[in-house]
Amino acid sequence: MMPYGLIAVAMSLLASFGQAVLRPDPPIACEMCGEWNLPLEPFRLYGNTYYVGTAGLSALLITSDQGHILLDGGLTQSAPLIAANVVKLGFKVEDIKLILNSHAHYDHAAGIAALQRASGATVVSSASGAEGFALGNAVPDDPQAGFGKADNAFPPVKNVRVVKDLDIVRVGPLAVQMHDTAGHTPGSTTWTWQSCVGGRCLNMVYADSISAIAAPGFRFTGDAKTPSRVDRFRKSITTVGELPCDIMMTTHPAVTDLSGKLKKRAAKPPVDPFIDPQACRALAANAMKALDARVAEEKKSEIKK
Repeated sequence: MMPYGLIAVAMSLLASFGQAVLRPDPPIACEMCGEWNLPLEPFRLYGNTYYVGTAGLSALLITSDQGHILLDGGLTQSAPLIAANVVKLGFKVEDIKLILNSHAHYDHAAGIAALQRASGATVVSSASGAEGFALGNAVPDDPQAGFGKADNAFPPVKNVRVVKDLDIVRVGPLAVQMHDTAGHTPGSTTWTWQSCVGGRCLNMVYADSISAIAAPGFRFTGDAKTPSRVDRFRKSITTVGELPCDIMMTTHPAVTDLSGKLKKRAAKPPVDPFIDPQACRALAANAMKALDARVAEEKKSEIKK
């Protein structure tokens, strides 16, 4: 089904349940957008935490009787699919009170403007993320800013609530903590909370990207005009690796094999494949190796000059 068909189906579902009207912004075009925005049936991750994103871009819903918290909004064309997934689970879009963002790139933040309009929720991000929301673009010191406005732009969001490292945001009984994991972007943010089933509470982690992806010419090791970001990036990766971590989801679910885990879960194994206390440590170890390789490559290219 073409993207417009998916949006129409999602909008029809919202209307049939008498949900708040969601006015999606124009779809974003990119090489991976079609694959990222493939629909996925929502499912319970654990306790009051649900996956409501697409097959390629994560979005999580944490629920309570006093309102819900949504994490990330995908592409502009993801917003109707996310809202429809919320409805499929039996919840109301207008009961979303906070929308938390991992980082202000078009693939995780572009759908937030429409979701905010539909829900009336407050958007929450880091200070750099709030700057990106105001610009509707990657901030100037973002490693990917060099790709240009045409590739980075997304619908802006105003009046974003800014939080800093270790701040806790609340909706009723829900409490989610912010962790500054700058590196992939200057405002990259990882979020943690607990979800419980029958008295068994697990540590939930929504890990932001910790990959050293950048536009051509950008150097994490710095240059004559900008200082190195390597030590700060390594600190962020270490932070993710040391988090209390029973269930981890990443902004791009393929990083942690979402489809594979769903297939394993369908077989009803004795241990839920999503429960993995080593997941954060493994993610961090791989990210550190990738960053080290990137640093070595940058230093090698500098020597050649």
